[in-house]
Amino acid sequence: MAYFRVLSAQLAQLQALLVREESWAILITADPDALASAMALQRIIRSKVKSVTIARTNEITRPDNLAMIRYLNIPVVKWRPSMKKKIQRFALVDSQAHHNPAFAGLEFSVVIDHHPKTDDPCSAPFQDIRPDYGSVSTMMTEYLYSAGIRPARLLATALQYGIRTDTATFGRGCTDVDLRAYHYLSRFGDATLMNRILRSEYMPEWLPYFSRAFETLRPCGRGSYVWLGKVDSSDILVVVADFFLKVHGLRWVAVCGVSAGRVIVVFRGGYGKMDLGAVASCVFPGIGGGGGHKTMARAEAALVDVPVEARSGLEEYVFQLIYTAAEKRRRQQAASHGEKKAAPEESGTEEARRRTAKAAGEKKSAQTKGAAEDAVPLPEAPAEPLESDVQA
Repeated sequence: MAYFRVLSAQLAQLQALLVREESWAILITADPDALASAMALQRIIRSKVKSVTIARTNEITRPDNLAMIRYLNIPVVKWRPSMKKKIQRFALVDSQAHHNPAFAGLEFSVVIDHHPKTDDPCSAPFQDIRPDYGSVSTMMTEYLYSAGIRPARLLATALQYGIRTDTATFGRGCTDVDLRAYHYLSRFGDATLMNRILRSEYMPEWLPYFSRAFETLRPCGRGSYVWLGKVDSSDILVVVADFFLKVHGLRWVAVCGVSAGRVIVVFRGGYGKMDLGAVASCVFPGIGGGGGHKTMARAEAALVDVPVEARSGLEEYVFQLIYTAAEKRRRQQAASHGEKKAAPEESGTEEARRRTAKAAGEKKSAQTKGAAEDAVPLPEAPAEPLESDVQA
């Protein structure tokens, strides 16, 4: 079996689009996988065209992403519509045209992605979309390998980090080819730089948000709900949600808040059957949108589109929407597996309190009786940090 895919035909198709007199822009919603993938594509095409610019459509505020750009010298600039007149060709990596309003009106020549395909795909002449891959960084490693390009130290480290973050250090959506790509890149990457990036997880000013998260954490059906209120950036929601992935016993968590006039929900799941992407798509019916993978997803809506009467109790309003969407999805999954249809549960805060009180009573009773089945908590095993995408 070949170490990687043989991409001779794809590379020939890509090379056919390259014209010496043309300038290219690689657009990304900046996160580690997108940044690394854009670096790799730039390396492949830069000698065949006039210039290649990596342009981000989002603000970068997460410390790990800022550290990645700084330590790996990634030449990324902020995308401005005025740049369009100087660019002849556009490429898109780790995303698709419908993922971001900033991509509207642009005609892409290249789209390389690993997210699920849409029913309304773009008309790019070169497209490579592989939802079965854990990261686009893995795909770009294959392209470099097939092109006979040995990745330099900084590029190899970037691709390694891109693979780590999008597979949650090989714990989410990871395949054999992701592992092979990471192993191959380890020959050329810089472990010291990787560790410096991995240790750049939190900003000091974010710590109060964690305190608020612990105070507002409560059950939401079979998952958990956190309300952070107004936040400076939606990246904070992502960081807090990723933190809760490390908490034993949480099936999934929805971390919610308001940023830049939008109500945003970031979903993360460590285990269980719940498809969080499907839940996210149903949270804001008629006023917003959402989607994502089974274990990580996002939903959002403009605050002005939230019913006026709900704005004074926004925390509870969003809780009810998430609870309803999650329970609906749970029953759909149960029905699709031929399981007995679950009886309707009480909804909202009272249901959460009832479940919590019942669990506490059962635990106290079991402790009093000295029941043998009461499990002794195991010591936590040291875990490497989990990084995720910055979401636009």
